[in-house]
Amino acid sequence: MKKFVKLTLAVALLFIGASAANAQQFGRVDLTAIIPNMPEYQEADKNLAEYGKDLQDQLEQMQVEFNQKLADYQKNANTYSDAIRQTKESELQQLDQRLREFQQIAYQDLQKKQNELMAPIIEKANNAVNAVAKEGGYIAIFNTEGDMAASAGLAYFDPEQLTNITEAVAKKLGVEIAK
Repeated sequence: MKKFVKLTLAVALLFIGASAANAQQFGRVDLTAIIPNMPEYQEADKNLAEYGKDLQDQLEQMQVEFNQKLADYQKNANTYSDAIRQTKESELQQLDQRLREFQQIAYQDLQKKQNELMAPIIEKANNAVNAVAKEGGYIAIFNTEGDMAASAGLAYFDPEQLTNITEAVAKKLGVEIAK
């Protein structure tokens, strides 16, 4: 999720309208401090956890079935004729393949669900950043994480020279963040 947030929010510069004569204001915001505190995020996280649990339960059921059939095969392999042994081995291979395919599909589905749930939340946070930036007359806002230049895609910046609008954005969203 953090990777998704970084990727989505990695656009370091948000060009916000023209500002007055030579008064160029640059700001910074730490959306990773805001987004997890949004009620929408908490609801999405809960939904994602439930979705993941359902997928995990299905995977465990498939694993139990495979383990039971494998144990049965191992227990009775010496009593099977060659034809039955080959059939059982083929069945086990097919179950193993289905299990692996399900794992891959489940992971992809979980990622897709996460993206689906997070997109409106990130959009709402970005809209709040845009609103605060326009209200404050900023020409650019850098998305930072804990004042880390690399998170904003910058080689260097002095966080003291940038106005931190994180609290203003949180307030605009009605979110309380830990200080």
